[in-house]
Amino acid sequence: MLTPSNLLHLPYTRDLTEAGIAYALRALPHTYHRAGGSPYSRLRRTVAGVAVELAFRRYLSERNIPFDVKGAAPFTNPDRYDVSLGGRRCDIQSFLISHREQISEMKRNPQVILNAPALVPSDQNAAEGHSDRDIYLFAFLPGLVAASQEEMRKVVAANQPHYLVHVLPDSWMRPAAWNPLGALVVKSEAEEAITLELGGQDEGRETRLLEVEIPPRKRVEIPNEFFSLARIHSKAPPNARIGIRNMSENEAHVIGAFDWGNIWVYGMEIVLAGFLSREEFNRRATPVYEGARVFQYEKTRVKNLAVSVVDLKPVAELFERIKEHTL
Repeated sequence: MLTPSNLLHLPYTRDLTEAGIAYALRALPHTYHRAGGSPYSRLRRTVAGVAVELAFRRYLSERNIPFDVKGAAPFTNPDRYDVSLGGRRCDIQSFLISHREQISEMKRNPQVILNAPALVPSDQNAAEGHSDRDIYLFAFLPGLVAASQEEMRKVVAANQPHYLVHVLPDSWMRPAAWNPLGALVVKSEAEEAITLELGGQDEGRETRLLEVEIPPRKRVEIPNEFFSLARIHSKAPPNARIGIRNMSENEAHVIGAFDWGNIWVYGMEIVLAGFLSREEFNRRATPVYEGARVFQYEKTRVKNLAVSVVDLKPVAELFERIKEHTL
């Protein structure tokens, strides 16, 4: 049974968010968005998850704890690598906690973490390629987000880091036919020039980026090699509409001034809570049904399996077993 002293606190640095954003954007065309969910919330969760995994690897390296990384299948989870500990895949289940009240409570009373459920989505747990010897490691990332327009304005005014992105519809991101998009025409209604970064895929489904400056109230034709277009990034918050047209399909998409999401995660620390083998987790877990309110979520979007965090094994025990080759 865990106690607050078993919780392992890792420092959070800006480069973790930067690496998380880079990965989340590359993976965007391959990411499944659940009905009713915001793509920007999903991107922030991906950013947080990658940040936790990188911080975990950094911790292992700094303490000479042996580990390996194994690549995932191409086209399904590009550039993704799972940590392997003692020959076992380590699946990190991380939870971004962004409500100020909860963050304050976690600092004031770590027991709330121990009382939370250690969740694994049922479909993920049942997916092919898993072994009972896999390790589930559970982590919490308290960190703020600036998701609303008001919060975004405050962040920009305070010269805080941010990353603004607009996610294109599926017809642009995952076209039915894999053909060149052809020339694109972009127009801004702003009174000043704006620099945009277009991100998508080429014929081989590799990431393709293109930076273009759009003069005020001018149309710019962009000859390109995009086969899909997933997102557009702007360093400064646009204050007017931006339109983009696929000339070959005569398809247009208009981005309003408020149709941008800030996917920067303002992480504070990472809390590694505990672990279990997949076999032991499945033996002890109980279901948490879709729509349930839990510490991590106001409403779960899918069915989960859960074991109470307090009943996990201490992370320190995991590291000792790795060093002693008894895992």
